[in-house]
Amino acid sequence: MADRFVAAHPWHDLEIGSGAPSVFNCVVEIAKGSKVKYELDKQSGLIKVDRVLYSSVVYPHNYGFVPRTLCEDNDPLDVLVIMQEPVLPGAFLRAKAIGLMPMIDQGEKDDKIIAVCADDPEYKHCTDIKQLPPHRLAEIRRFFEDYKKNENKQVEVEDFLPAEKAIEAVRNSMDLYAAYVVETLRQ
Repeated sequence: MADRFVAAHPWHDLEIGSGAPSVFNCVVEIAKGSKVKYELDKQSGLIKVDRVLYSSVVYPHNYGFVPRTLCEDNDPLDVLVIMQEPVLPGAFLRAKAIGLMPMIDQGEKDDKIIAVCADDPEYKHCTDIKQLPPHRLAEIRRFFEDYKKNENKQVEVEDFLPAEKAIEAVRNSMDLYAAYVVETLRQ
């Protein structure tokens, strides 16, 4: 028996999925309705508690990341997944990109993919963010504008962009991840 066990790492070991960049796996970090901000511990691959939100708000939808992607902030690509039910942190699901929410978090770019669960019968027909009710988009925008206010942190949400821009962002983050892996192997 081995002296040390190695667990799978959801960022590096989970496949992005054969439908990427439009349909991809998403690892859920935060369940819809949660006030707890969980995040991936990059070293261990476990989901850890980062903090409890300081504002009286909850995540409007399941929130997580796309495996085998990398963004300018050196984190995997963030994704908000619209679906009927909350999903346990650490579980993964198939998501379909329907839009992009450009965001500036404390002066740094931190865009979010807006997706629907590809296997939820209520939402799987959606192909673009314009198919969502305007109030749903207003709630998402307001959550991200407000969730850090009581921490005295500035977040700016720009206009939502269509599915093509989200797919382009997924593709770019896949390319950045691939370059990162190649560079890491060279060292």
